[in-house]
Amino acid sequence: MKYNRLTAEHIHHLSAIVGSHHVVLDENNLQRYAHDETDDWQFLPEIVLCPENTQQVSDIMRYCHAHIIPVTPRGAGTGLSGGALPVCGGVVLATERMNKILRIDENNSQVITQPGVITQVLQEAVIEKGLYFPPDPASRGSCFIGGNVAEGSGGPRAVKYGVTKDYVLNLEVVLPSGEIMQTGANVLKNSTGYNLTQLIAGSEGTLGIITQITLRLIPYPPYQLVLLVPFTDAVKACEAVSAVFKAGVTPSALEFMERDALEWTLRYCHDVALSLSEQEQAHLLIEVDGFDMDMIRKDAEKVAEVMDACGALDVLYAESEDEKNRLWKVRRKVGEAVKSHSVYKEEDTVVPRFELPHLLKGIKKIGEEYGFHSVCYGHAGDGNLHVNIIRGDLDDYQWNHELPKGIRKIFELCVSLGGTISGEHGIGWSQKQYMDVVFSTSELALMQRIKQAFDPNQILNPGKIFPDK
Repeated sequence: MKYNRLTAEHIHHLSAIVGSHHVVLDENNLQRYAHDETDDWQFLPEIVLCPENTQQVSDIMRYCHAHIIPVTPRGAGTGLSGGALPVCGGVVLATERMNKILRIDENNSQVITQPGVITQVLQEAVIEKGLYFPPDPASRGSCFIGGNVAEGSGGPRAVKYGVTKDYVLNLEVVLPSGEIMQTGANVLKNSTGYNLTQLIAGSEGTLGIITQITLRLIPYPPYQLVLLVPFTDAVKACEAVSAVFKAGVTPSALEFMERDALEWTLRYCHDVALSLSEQEQAHLLIEVDGFDMDMIRKDAEKVAEVMDACGALDVLYAESEDEKNRLWKVRRKVGEAVKSHSVYKEEDTVVPRFELPHLLKGIKKIGEEYGFHSVCYGHAGDGNLHVNIIRGDLDDYQWNHELPKGIRKIFELCVSLGGTISGEHGIGWSQKQYMDVVFSTSELALMQRIKQAFDPNQILNPGKIFPDK
């Protein structure tokens, strides 16, 4: 697709929509919007626009649609698949000023919010009302709720509570043409026509720009117990995961970290003290929550019994809020720690949880074949394993030409085990060349026809999801 470069006239018109103080044009500040948290890619936009409301978004899209100017929507830039990279230049439409929680509806257990609200801010606001929005990606302290909806984000508590899209009731969306639409209604049941809400959720900003979100909420469970469970063998740790559910317990989180992930994180987080013996090769971090502390203790005791039967070493109970927070800090900082240690690629694999041991063994075998070291951790309770491939001593040819073959093998393994190539990070720019591992030519063509129906001029977040021809 051939797009028009921005002219002085284009810049003047677009700047007038949002006001000159909310436009970025100088290269130093444009650099902030040229990357996300994926690899070290840089794609410089021609202009960044920061609208304040839906009408401004609509006016921007209507103008860009008429003039064939590409638009890349952007939240906080914390994505891990290159979804917010302006790979075709043009406009970055940043939602950072659309940062208001519009209404917390306690009577109906709902919240209506703009997309630029930080996820943790939203969570804390509804907890004050005794309500709960459970999805909590590791970047919850900086990511935006709009990006979470667009990417289908999950997090540790997805194992019990589900992912972001499971809480989306209705969306206000601006289409590439500038038309404003509601995808559904603020109700718990809706079988009226096609489910456009769930189509937009997880569509990675390729079909429309989300300008308002209605989320359902649940009562906040006030009690949690956290257990840290060491194993002498990482595969054995993975095997213990499905045993917890077979025993009749559904934890609110069940996280896996192999030894390298823990060691690197402890070196990165100097304020967290946790000793590792030579025996310990992997840990499970397990949380149980609820409204009755006696019931929670019984669940925790049952989990501990299962872990003992599966060959775990001593089970550590977090005795205080500070200990719980320290353990969770270790888990949430793994990604940052790995990134600070080395150039790496992170793959977001997911399989049925019983297949997790086979996935881990297969990843290590593929690593031996292609000469790379991987550091694995993730949401073991729902089979979602983050595979961090460390560059180490790989030369440019190995990194750029041989490694993709190894990644393809990892994804083929995932599919053979009944899984897929992304559990919560999305496809974006980084994974699009592997979509044929999951989908047939006809299936991809159907998705592209949906994209064409929403975006006939192909201006919205171009270059994402679909493989290059």
